[in-house]
Amino acid sequence: MARHKRRMKLPNGFGSIKYLGSGRRNPYAVYPPVTSWSTKSPITPPALGYCATWQEGYELLTAYNLEKQGKIKVNRNVYIDRSPTFAEVYEKFFEEKFTNSPKQLSKASENSTRAAFKNCASIHNISINQLKYDDLQQVVNNCPLKHASLELIVSLMHQLFAYAMKYEIVEKDYSAFLYIPKPEDDESGEPFSEDELKVLWKNKEHNTVQMLLIMCYSGFRIKAYENIETNLKERYFKGGVKTAAGKNRIVPIHSAILEMVTARYSGKNLLNCSVQEFRQQMYSTLKALNISQSDNGKKHTPHDCRHTFSYLCEKYGVNENDRKRMLGHSFGTDITNRTYGHRTLEQLRTEIEKIRLPE
Repeated sequence: MARHKRRMKLPNGFGSIKYLGSGRRNPYAVYPPVTSWSTKSPITPPALGYCATWQEGYELLTAYNLEKQGKIKVNRNVYIDRSPTFAEVYEKFFEEKFTNSPKQLSKASENSTRAAFKNCASIHNISINQLKYDDLQQVVNNCPLKHASLELIVSLMHQLFAYAMKYEIVEKDYSAFLYIPKPEDDESGEPFSEDELKVLWKNKEHNTVQMLLIMCYSGFRIKAYENIETNLKERYFKGGVKTAAGKNRIVPIHSAILEMVTARYSGKNLLNCSVQEFRQQMYSTLKALNISQSDNGKKHTPHDCRHTFSYLCEKYGVNENDRKRMLGHSFGTDITNRTYGHRTLEQLRTEIEKIRLPE
């Protein structure tokens, strides 16, 4: 359907008609006038209904205003989309996850979920069946906050659409291909020192510490571990996020972490929780172990595990090109390595096994 042409300006206090984009049976959302405000921003009321054309929307608004004046009685059954709004699905999801769940989740996780929902205010009152990929991506694109906050928004959308599909509220997950347009804020970082690694290995039975060691000895970004391919038979990881060089790369599972990986692997998610939940677990664990800050006084982040892997590769003489391959770094103008530098799994395994544990 072609985008609607500019229409006449509606009178003040009449209501509004918003075009939600192509690919919808009823792409025009019809809203009554705003009657309440939050600080300086209007609170958009729930839609009266959804129409196939702007003209139908105008007729619905006209009838609505005449009904308010007591002149007619409107039958809106033709226009009303009875699927719940984004906000209504969120309320049910939140209740199931945090209120009624037998699993006790952290207050930090609850607060992060609330914050992510607040940052989706522009779609709160839109029927979830009316939301398409572009609507969701625009929420992410328009958010001025940092990368970590955008991660929370995308994670919430994944969870809400999974919930909606589970209860047959929607038929398709339009959150599946969302991406974060900003670079990570934690690209810079510092590796764990030898002494800090010794502390981690000393506490290797701790659940969170195990995941940190897995990350330090494999080098993927934390987001990749949510759905990384884990092949225990041939002992390798396959996955990656962000760049073309980083995606679908293979990294052998170092023998030192194989037992941990085997114990944690549940078919898909090595983290066994969301990225944000793991961040909070990591920070509290490192604080308890008294290694929450680097020697330079900077707070350790999950990305420091990736820096640790790079540092260990350099320290123990891993072939530089193989280090780049396993980290997913681009070879840039090095056409020979970029195009012809193929390496077998066993060749990569020989290199990664050069890394030794701290003594």
